Amino acid sequence: MPPPLPVAFVAGDTGPWRIEKIAAYIGDGLAPAARLAVIEGAGAMSVGAAWSLRGVTSNTRYTSRPELTALGAVQEGLGRVQATRAALIPIRKSEAWWSLAQDERRAILEEQSRHIAIGLEYLPAVARRLHHSRDLGEPFDFLTWFEYAPEQAEAFEELVRRLRQSEEWRYVEREVDIRLSR
Repeated sequence: MPPPLPVAFVAGDTGPWRIEKIAAYIGDGLAPAARLAVIEGAGAMSVGAAWSLRGVTSNTRYTSRPELTALGAVQEGLGRVQATRAALIPIRKSEAWWSLAQDERRAILEEQSRHIAIGLEYLPAVARRLHHSRDLGEPFDFLTWFEYAPEQAEAFEELVRRLRQSEEWRYVEREVDIRLSR
């Protein structure tokens, strides 16, 4: 497993990603901005930014060995040339979620909601990376980053719709949906 990678998502007037839409799905939204930069590594600066969200990659959680093997077999990396569409979906879960034991969260995430199984159906077309933010004191617990080709946009919408209809989403108290292109 690679070491944790700090990542900052910095919205402002510069960056390779054009922000097409920022929509508050649940709770408060984020300030409008024109562009987004995804900066990997320590020391990311956000001077003059409309907003900046930080997260860190981490070990895989709530995942069984067979699920981890299946994900590894089909997941493609970020930065593919054809992936000119992206989505950043920051999420904060409720205290009720965090009050559950790890096995209880796993049961809701996969046995009831099928989060991992659903996600597998959309790989490798939709590349994804999860960033943890809760322990950094950020306003969101997770920053979910997705990249896909324009012809996969409908499949991505279906993926998001299915996840939002799951039992797990009852525990989401803030979600912002940011759509991008380059």
